[in-house]
Amino acid sequence: MNKAVYIATTQPKSGKSIVSLGLMQVLLGRAAKVGYFRPIIDDYDPGKMDNHIETVISYFNLDLEHDDAYAYTRSDVVKKLNKDKEDEVLDKIIEKYKAIEERFDFVLVEGTDFTGEGGIIEWDINVLMAKNLGIPTIIVTSGVDKTLDEFIGDMYLAYDSFKEQKVEVLMMVANKIQPENIGLVTEALKKDLPKEVLIGAIPLNPVLGNPTIKEIADELNGEVLFGASYLNNQAGHFGVGAMQLRNYLNHLRDDGLVITPGDRADIILGALQANISTNYPTVSGIILTGGLKPEEPIIKLIQGLSEVVPIISVKEGTFHITNRIGAITPKIYAKNTKKITASIQDFAKFTPEVELAERLVTFSSNGITPRMFQYNIVKMAQSNKKHIVLPEGTDERILRAAQELLDTNAVDITLLGAIEQIKEKIVQLDLDLDLSKVSIIDPAKAETFDEYVETLYELRKHKNLNRTMASDLMTDVSYFGTMMVYKGHADGMVSGAVHTTQHTIRPALQFVKTLPGVSLVSSVFFMCLPSRVVVFGDCAINPNPTAEQLSEIAISSAQSGIAFGIEPKIAMLSYSSGSSGTGEDVERVRQATELVRKKRPDLKIEGPIQYDAAVDLRVGKSKLPDSDVAGQATIFIFPDLNTGNNTYKAVQRETGALAIGPILQGLKKPVNDLSRGSTVEDVINTVIITAIQAQAM
Repeated sequence: MNKAVYIATTQPKSGKSIVSLGLMQVLLGRAAKVGYFRPIIDDYDPGKMDNHIETVISYFNLDLEHDDAYAYTRSDVVKKLNKDKEDEVLDKIIEKYKAIEERFDFVLVEGTDFTGEGGIIEWDINVLMAKNLGIPTIIVTSGVDKTLDEFIGDMYLAYDSFKEQKVEVLMMVANKIQPENIGLVTEALKKDLPKEVLIGAIPLNPVLGNPTIKEIADELNGEVLFGASYLNNQAGHFGVGAMQLRNYLNHLRDDGLVITPGDRADIILGALQANISTNYPTVSGIILTGGLKPEEPIIKLIQGLSEVVPIISVKEGTFHITNRIGAITPKIYAKNTKKITASIQDFAKFTPEVELAERLVTFSSNGITPRMFQYNIVKMAQSNKKHIVLPEGTDERILRAAQELLDTNAVDITLLGAIEQIKEKIVQLDLDLDLSKVSIIDPAKAETFDEYVETLYELRKHKNLNRTMASDLMTDVSYFGTMMVYKGHADGMVSGAVHTTQHTIRPALQFVKTLPGVSLVSSVFFMCLPSRVVVFGDCAINPNPTAEQLSEIAISSAQSGIAFGIEPKIAMLSYSSGSSGTGEDVERVRQATELVRKKRPDLKIEGPIQYDAAVDLRVGKSKLPDSDVAGQATIFIFPDLNTGNNTYKAVQRETGALAIGPILQGLKKPVNDLSRGSTVEDVINTVIITAIQAQAM
């Protein structure tokens, strides 16, 4: 059974990191534990780490030490080969690979970078490693500075090299292609390659092709004087500021890097002012040459500006520095999440990732891991994009989440609030939020305001609500957002970052109402534990549910689990297990369990059962030896709100688990509440889940 894939390239600077990052994202959505291995890496300085390994381990939070993720440095391999110790090299590579293979469900193996001399030897080594590890290969080749015939010829030659050694080639990836040539390249590869070989063609991406200011500063050994928090800005262009300011301003281009002697205060201040002016392009950073630094009055002036860009001081002269910057090869590193995200998105968009994953992952895992869960829900949301309204449009977490959600292309977003305030907040936070892709509505000024007021009046007039009262309520973002959902102008709503739970869900309870056959609105948390995802209910809504209500909560929670790929094994929690305990509380749980069995005989359920018996197989089998649930529960139903709320928070804090929720269940249309302590990640996950709920309604 295949447990790994080898990513190989035919040349330096092929951009195979795009494939590594994109494929790792795909694999973590399919396999419980994914490892990463590089047989041979470039030499690195003492106290440092290999950039590829550090980036992958850090970004994907892999349970893997840096030194375990590779076998040799390049210089070590050269020494061994010079002594005819090729077998020793291969033996160690296989040994280290097998150590990772034993620990993980799947391993992504990344070949060498061709950064040294001896490209032919290095190519042969990659073929040899893939053959001896016995794993299929993905081959990546760059189209930069090649004619179509040259490029296709290189691809076929690479394919033949692996096939001659009986290494299976799963996919050929043509990278860094001019967008207009994607079709030509794809058709040319399909013409002669076997049909079972998958083909990807990824266009040049400026986000990946431009160095960041951090990369430039590191390469130049520069001193960061200002703007350290903006070092991930990308330099789309660079130019020397040697002319008078009035002339130089005409040469500025978007994301331009300004190179100027450190005593040119006019250029420095002019560039900073141009960056915040709507009349000039943005500036990514400023390089001060000659070891010169601005004088104290200029420094004081810069410190007083509301916004700055990275300003780097270097020792060499302008001409030398300009040449060095032009020679920098951009890299993807751990903290540059923008490049990592762009790589993952390009891989998903321009390669047949789903078909590739199906061919690679030939095993099934027990349960679903947090990474698998989060990957899967994003894919589910993307498959049928829904429109979600976020009433708290000026909150920083909401705006940051909105930007990331739009980047994933998983949902459409409407923000509620005063339009100018929201726009001002976006500028203050320096967010790259494309306002052409998001709708902003001020409830009091909305075209639909009067229509919504009339609808609310008709729905609630039997509760003595008059039109004036309805008009006042409709200025409230929670009422307006809920009415958008009720009227079908949005598919779901997420709120609660700055509002109470009651404030968020009251409008939904008043006029969205419950699903047919459901009398109770309840909630669940998806608890992303270190190795699996389980469901906790009800931890947010119903203080002291009756036996009938507990049975409804259990059934609704099981349905929520099924909807998100979790096989329901329901544990009705209590302070005793089986028939051993007595008392009003345990009897209520026992009755609820029997009600579920009568209503839904297809569901696996156990109750009353203690928490340890529900999660620990040894304890579960000792207390309830004939149970299908004991020791392996996935749905946990708490007897009351006090127990549920405290337990989920205790588990969250003590284990570091991600708690997604509360997710409301039972409503005709999805409205979900956030904790006021929510993080940006919490908002993103809740919006994604709300969108998936909307798909089923």
